[in-house]
Amino acid sequence: MVKHIVLFKLKEETPTGEKLEVMNKFKQAIEALPSVIPFIRKVEVGLNINPAEQWNIALYSEFDTLDDVKAYSVHPAHVAAARLLADVKENRSCVDYEV
Repeated sequence: MVKHIVLFKLKEETPTGEKLEVMNKFKQAIEALPSVIPFIRKVEVGLNINPAEQWNIALYSEFDTLDDVKAYSVHPAHVAAARLLADVKENRSCVDYEV
C-alpha cells in the first residue's frame, strides 16, 4: 500500500473568505473522486484550523501502488479538482511512502 500525503499553502494575500471558499470546494471535489477513480482506496482532506501553522490544506490518500498514484495524478477528474487551487496556491509539498 502507498500512502500519498500532500500539504498546500495558499497565498497570504488571498482574502480569507476566498480562501475558505476555495478550500471547501477543493475538499468536496477531492473527496468525491473515489466514485470516479476506483483505485483510490481512501481519501480525506483536512482544512487547517490552526492559524499559527503555515499549511492550509492536508490531503491524505491511499493506493495499492505508486503506479496508481501516478495514474491518479493525471486523471482528468483529479486535474480538474487540482485546478481549483491554481490561482491561490503558493506552495505544495508531497510525500509518497509504502507500508
